[in-house]
Amino acid sequence: MADNRLRCVFADDHPAIVEGITRFLRDCDELDLVGWAGDGDHAARLIENAAPDVAILDVRMPKRSGIDLARDLHRARSSTAVILYTGDADRALLLEALDAGARGFILKEAPLDDLLRAIRMVAGGETYVDPGLAGVLAGGDASGRLSTLTQREREILRLLADGMRNEDVGRHLHLSPYTVRTHVQNAMEKLEADTRTQAVATALRQSLIA
Repeated sequence: MADNRLRCVFADDHPAIVEGITRFLRDCDELDLVGWAGDGDHAARLIENAAPDVAILDVRMPKRSGIDLARDLHRARSSTAVILYTGDADRALLLEALDAGARGFILKEAPLDDLLRAIRMVAGGETYVDPGLAGVLAGGDASGRLSTLTQREREILRLLADGMRNEDVGRHLHLSPYTVRTHVQNAMEKLEADTRTQAVATALRQSLIA
């Protein structure tokens, strides 16, 4: 039944990409594609009207970028989780996008199975950062905040950056999901981050994790 599916909106201004991704989303039994758009303004209207669980947004779009739309949705406390979708691995752009409040970031060259995994994770309140971006995001000068994060907090943020869910992190580190959530929340507070994604982005930017 469609009621049990994750409702998605997709937005990109490249027709070939739209054709391929919308076909994939339609063919996936656990997803319900409720609309697609070729520019940011159309995507904003779709999200407002359809209130999807997940919006997959091209970072660079006419009229309104995926970053701007993600930021607007975050400020409005929208229930729609945003995945930013891009072929551009520019570090400054990626950090701006992650800081905009999106819950996921995936490269267009990633396998479609990774996109499905990202959709599942962000819909469940988790964070997804394409593993291929870890090296791009890492770097910069470490700050004094390094000493404020515990070794466990840094370890958990590193695993989140690798695309793990809280449950995966717990199994990997032999911790309960509650303990993982507590460490993540503590790290978010120390890094002044509103979301897990922002915490991961800040930690990567400041070389708190590598």
